[in-house]
Amino acid sequence: MTDLSSPLEFAHGPAWRNRLALAPLTNMQSNADGSLHDDEYRWLVRRAEGGFAMVMTCAAHVSRAGQAFEGQLGVWDDRHLPGLSRLAAGLRAAGAVSSVQLQHGGRRADERLTGLPVVAPWDDPEKGATALTTAQVEQVVQDFVAAAVRAERAGFDGVEIHGAHGYLVAQFLDTRRNHRSDRYGGSADNRSRIVHEIIDGIRAATGPNFQLGLRISPERYGIVLDEARALARDVLADGKLDYLDLSLWDAFKEPYEEAHRGRRLLDVFMDLPRGAARVGVAGKITDAASARRCLEGGADFVLIGKAAIVHHDFARSALRDPDYRAAALPVRRDHLEAESVGPRFLNYLATNWDDFVA
Repeated sequence: MTDLSSPLEFAHGPAWRNRLALAPLTNMQSNADGSLHDDEYRWLVRRAEGGFAMVMTCAAHVSRAGQAFEGQLGVWDDRHLPGLSRLAAGLRAAGAVSSVQLQHGGRRADERLTGLPVVAPWDDPEKGATALTTAQVEQVVQDFVAAAVRAERAGFDGVEIHGAHGYLVAQFLDTRRNHRSDRYGGSADNRSRIVHEIIDGIRAATGPNFQLGLRISPERYGIVLDEARALARDVLADGKLDYLDLSLWDAFKEPYEEAHRGRRLLDVFMDLPRGAARVGVAGKITDAASARRCLEGGADFVLIGKAAIVHHDFARSALRDPDYRAAALPVRRDHLEAESVGPRFLNYLATNWDDFVA
């Protein structure tokens, strides 16, 4: 069994000092133009100081039209480089490997924030979204690639493609609604094509020491579990991806689909050949024992979300104490403020999560 404190090496980029990574978390602390705010800098660097091996930003939009929420970090223009460079340097000084999560909101983008029409893989009157043309899909691919190059210029160690949670890339994977007639819709191969093109484009445009990950939701959002497994198999096998990040919501739950009941969702993916790639899992991992159970089940690393908000030093504490457990929710406002959760992040947690802030 691999210990949580064991370093983790990758085909590209630096090794991680342990098996605990900060999950990409919406925190709404960036400036209105997408540039880095001091509160976001403090929130992320504090987690690096708290022992996390890899610290990832929130979902950062790769184009102006892709912004999905207020206070979202931007990586679509060179105006964002000073803040990104400052953040990359701060994370490195604190001992963590750094990553930017690359995202486009698609039908979940907010026209009030972008001033631009909402786009999606299909026409969606309910969301006021119009279908991307083939040329526009190709431009989206290039936007992801350009954002990755910008992150590399800023000094980040890598990027993660956000293909989960019903944002644009995940929308292409939707079996219910993506019935496009071009090469980006219809069959499973066509629906996943954008994922492979973004991976190929980023790997070709960045250096040999740049780390590349992909986050997927293996179920919900119109995604069929067998197709998610097939996509995971393919991206792990092609040698271009450094890690796959499985966002499970609950790392130990059973799948929704009846055909896959009787085992953990985690277990659906653990037997896939990985080559040099690594596999991480996220979802309700709030104590050291649960993190170890993920490694025992076959994961290479775990991503910590809520527990890392509550404790900036969850990683250090879990490595020191095998029985360590994060404080139960809800927690007091003053506790979160002491953990470098800024006012806007705190308001988001209090407004959007019923049980987070006491």
